Amino acid sequence: MRKFNVTVNGKTYSVDVEEVGGESAPASATTVAAAPAPAAKQVKGEGTPVKAPMPGLILGLAHKDGDTVKKNDKIIVLEAMKMENDINAPADGVITYVVKKGDNVDTGAVLAYIK
Repeated sequence: MRKFNVTVNGKTYSVDVEEVGGESAPASATTVAAAPAPAAKQVKGEGTPVKAPMPGLILGLAHKDGDTVKKNDKIIVLEAMKMENDINAPADGVITYVVKKGDNVDTGAVLAYIK
């Protein structure tokens, strides 16, 4: 195993690369295990949960905690695969965010609650 530091989008990860065979192996034959990106913490809340449809990075929150939102209002901008995706409110109500700008989230992670 050889250790390397890799920087992706300004974040540094420590990776281990396994050498296959006695000589240098082509890139397709190496195994790279990157440290997982920090994920948003999960908090139980009240109301309708807003869940991440895909893994990604929270680029922005369109409202402040406690704001009233209407169904289909944009509430979060999520970057996934270099594309910005708007996450819309599933219901009318008052929003309480679980995530903040810069958080990495997994598919199905609760991003906010609307009560």
